[in-house]
Amino acid sequence: MRPTDLALLRVPGVPTVSPDGRIAVVAVSRPDLEADEYRGQLWAVPTDASAPARPLTATQRDSDPAFSPDGRWLAYLSSEPGGKPQIHVLPTAGGVGRRLTDHPLGAGAPVWSPDSRRVAYTARVPEHGRYGTVEGVTPAAEPPRLITTLQYRRDGVGFLVDRRSQVFVLDLPRDFADDTAPVPAPVQVTTGDADCEDVTWRPDGAALAFVSARHDRADRDLVRDVYLVAPDGSDLRRLTGSRGDCALPTFAPDGTLYVTAVPDLGPDGVDFVARQAVPCRVEAATGALRPLLDPELHHRGDETRATVVVDDAVLVGVQRRGAVDLLRVPLAGGEPDVLVDGPFTVRGIAAAGGVVVACVAHDRSAGELIAITPGRRRLLTDFGRELGETGRVHRMIERTATAPDGHPVHGWVTAPPGPGPHPVLLTIHGGPFAQYGWQLFDETQAYVSAGYAVVQCNPRGSSGYGAAHGQAIRGAFGDRDAADVLAFLDAALEDPSLDADRVGVMGGSYGGYLTTVLIGRTTRFAAAISERAFLDPVSFVGSSDIGWVFSDQYLGTDPARLAAQSALAAAPGITTPTLVIHSEEDWRCPVEQGARLFVELRRRGVPSELLLFPGEGHELSRSGRPRHRLARFEHVLRWWARWLPTPENGGEVAELEPAPSSDAGVPEGEPAVEPLTVRATRVD
Repeated sequence: MRPTDLALLRVPGVPTVSPDGRIAVVAVSRPDLEADEYRGQLWAVPTDASAPARPLTATQRDSDPAFSPDGRWLAYLSSEPGGKPQIHVLPTAGGVGRRLTDHPLGAGAPVWSPDSRRVAYTARVPEHGRYGTVEGVTPAAEPPRLITTLQYRRDGVGFLVDRRSQVFVLDLPRDFADDTAPVPAPVQVTTGDADCEDVTWRPDGAALAFVSARHDRADRDLVRDVYLVAPDGSDLRRLTGSRGDCALPTFAPDGTLYVTAVPDLGPDGVDFVARQAVPCRVEAATGALRPLLDPELHHRGDETRATVVVDDAVLVGVQRRGAVDLLRVPLAGGEPDVLVDGPFTVRGIAAAGGVVVACVAHDRSAGELIAITPGRRRLLTDFGRELGETGRVHRMIERTATAPDGHPVHGWVTAPPGPGPHPVLLTIHGGPFAQYGWQLFDETQAYVSAGYAVVQCNPRGSSGYGAAHGQAIRGAFGDRDAADVLAFLDAALEDPSLDADRVGVMGGSYGGYLTTVLIGRTTRFAAAISERAFLDPVSFVGSSDIGWVFSDQYLGTDPARLAAQSALAAAPGITTPTLVIHSEEDWRCPVEQGARLFVELRRRGVPSELLLFPGEGHELSRSGRPRHRLARFEHVLRWWARWLPTPENGGEVAELEPAPSSDAGVPEGEPAVEPLTVRATRVD
């Protein structure tokens, strides 16, 4: 995969299925490098595989389709050029879709009422005078914000306190065919200084459930509850009374409420480290959460915007050793049935009319739809075909290594064709409670196509191996996790097709942290890339959107222990050439973290560069502007061509020569580090 192959990526979202089970509809997005934006299109897919998938819409960016319960309508989000997503409705019998909303900050995914005559959704309501609500008032001219809460902003969203998310209900037009008739105005159902999310309807259509944090300690904990409210905004009451983090409520036909939740966040409501989310039943009398799966062993991993209850069972994707399996979990208890397992990642789930449709990714496709009926599974799409036909998509090879303390470390090696020896890139995932796994990862594919063998693993701290595995690094960042990563690398380098003398290391977020820790301890790596990294836990507390809780829970509060786990504290010992990548609007790992590392290296003469992306947040490499994603790839490959040249990525060989010794900029009492200069030679 070359950087420009980003334009060939086709990423399907979560499907919806018609009530009779005959048709699935899914939104497929792609980066448009020329327009520097994302395109999205709805595709209709027969679930019996009787015909190929066909495009249903051809507008700018469509997403989040939802069939009405009576099958007459398809609601979805659509964005006009330069605009925000708004709800549209399309008659399934044929006709033109109509736009139904006009929210200045956009609308959320539509959710149908049981009678198919109303749509519920959430939308952010801007404070008057902000976000373009008053003509001529630019962001720089807005009044100051008075912040009185700990949780006041979120990466990728921005400030929260002046644009809370509220629940809305919208009636369909009485005469849909008359496009001159005014669309009914939506009714704002909720108010208040708390975000409302994950709205759903009660089966009788007389009430809505949603998730919010409205309790007394809501600013100082991570607890979220489910609330019930009438469609006119009356009779608001809380349904759960737990110490858990509830999400995605849904009702079974008998009115029983189910959620996806972290059941217990501890007495203070902040014990989130490796606490796993599972489907839970809500006890009507007490509001208590009753897990349907053991949260010590299981963790939900699919992206479906609902807890899917079908035929007396919950359908859920569960992380497992780099995969996401699809399970059918009986509501009455008992062992779950496995519907999809193996080297796959189940990304989205829908079911109706006796058919389960899942969006499933693997190491050669970002996602395909499959239909599951009793005793049979059908592949329905080939969205990954165009990229696959380039011949630049490479297979992952699974393997397990052993850490010094005997712990098994699971991961993968993806190598170019040919005998090698290939230079190696050790890549480290973020999180830390996340996992590498069985899906097409554009970064891995691009590096392998450039001639590098990519080594990646899930060290302790990662998800997919149970809660204890994820909690093993608590209070000890850079200890067992670093040992696991190096043990896996050493095991991989026993393969003679990998060049053990030419190894680079890179990672983002927590992966950037561990990258920086490793190069502070060893000179074995030819070069490094530290991206959007968490580096200094002290400044992180006051600058990150999650800083108020993340560092305390993962690293602790003892100053000596914090210093021992700080990647920046050990940075004065780094001599490895390092590219630091950061986004200027990253509020998860603020730019000061990366800038301080770059300055520390640069003033000591360590070969280093700082690559800053304007207008981007923490998710640049996954969902940033397409041209920024392309530019990032080009800079990353340029850096590796300089320090680890390959025939495919012909670049510069760096020959290091001692520069004249200088103590300038070295604090008194610290040893001077010999600065380096670089002489570059072109390699054809």
